[in-house]
Amino acid sequence: MDHGFFGEASFLTGIENMERVVATLVEAGPDAIQLSPGHAQLLQRTRGPKPSLVLRTDVANVYGREGVGREYLFSELIENAVEKAVVLDAACVVVNLLLLPGQPELHHACIRNVSALGVACAPVGMPLMVEPLAMKPGESGYGVDGDTDTIVTLVRQAVELGADVIKADPTEDIDDYTRVLEIAGAVPLLVRGGGRATDEEILQRTSTVIRLGASGIVYGRNVIQHERPAVMTRALMAVVHDGASADEALELLSA
Repeated sequence: MDHGFFGEASFLTGIENMERVVATLVEAGPDAIQLSPGHAQLLQRTRGPKPSLVLRTDVANVYGREGVGREYLFSELIENAVEKAVVLDAACVVVNLLLLPGQPELHHACIRNVSALGVACAPVGMPLMVEPLAMKPGESGYGVDGDTDTIVTLVRQAVELGADVIKADPTEDIDDYTRVLEIAGAVPLLVRGGGRATDEEILQRTSTVIRLGASGIVYGRNVIQHERPAVMTRALMAVVHDGASADEALELLSA
């Protein structure tokens, strides 16, 4: 639920009222909620049992249509990211490893970010989640590049840089995901949800990647932009934790 961090207006759909969003998701009971530093307190001040906090630590401007603010692409770590994570009692910090065509400076900046964050995480035992994202130009700006070779190479780089957890896009041919999982090795790999998809598509994809060996999922828009985000969360949890099939999860969703 950290999409507002990236300064793209279209990402705000469904998360305009973050107090309500966090309350809804706490009730739904996912394992964790990914938030920016400015909204993390909405979760951590909640009384009683609640999901863990995954803290977003970098700001980038790669999303949305080309135009004002996109002439120069950047990715910047927030100041004292790990210290903030410790104070906020985060379970994990997350940072991008972006690869865009013709943007080597952006990739270089991301490598510096991952390296610096890893150095800060080690002394306090803070797990480091790296988000290797291969992107390509599209009608609405940069979007996911689902090329298997590209994703495999970038995931391997994230592992080599010291990631404790990987958060990666699905491949265009989902059956190729065995290659991504193999290259990640012993590092747990979580699959991103990406853009909004139909219920059938997102549940079938989730079922497939879990069956292939993914450790979990990290979904944003496919939960919070759903007409019933809490029910969608429970359906996805059934697939991840209980081994429910896509059809069984759809039944839960329609019940």
